[in-house]
Amino acid sequence: MLVLSKPWIDLEKYRRDRLKEALYEAELAEEFLKNGLLRNAAWKAFQAVKAYLAAVAAGHREKILEAFPGKRRLGPDKAVARGDWIIAVMPTSRMRTVAALVGDKELRLAVEIALNLHEFQYNGLDQDAEVSRYSSEDEVRRDVEEVVAYVKKSASSQLPSP
Repeated sequence: MLVLSKPWIDLEKYRRDRLKEALYEAELAEEFLKNGLLRNAAWKAFQAVKAYLAAVAAGHREKILEAFPGKRRLGPDKAVARGDWIIAVMPTSRMRTVAALVGDKELRLAVEIALNLHEFQYNGLDQDAEVSRYSSEDEVRRDVEEVVAYVKKSASSQLPSP
């Protein structure tokens, strides 16, 4: 079982844990896709990108801390730097900003596609493309495959060999 460290406790372990999580989520997305479960595949592809983005953000901690100053309360007696909280939680609403701060164009594209897949997971297909950006299953499949391939390539290249 993967027990996720906190970035304010052990940044490097947190980064490795999130890379592993990204790979696990990518594998699940592929499995769901094989079985025709598009919404589940879209959700797992989104989760894979989110975990990978959190790992990358941990490697750019100083930029994140600078962009998100201040503290975030975790309870009555505990507070952490807001930037560390962003890295730990990676709120969907902050994914675009964090990807832009990192400055990797491939990652930014993966985040945009993942956010589209996240929206699809809730709304499903729409033939008229009015409520969903996706009007066909092939479009969803292609985007899931693209972000999964990106995450697998990128995350595995950053993990130390066993």
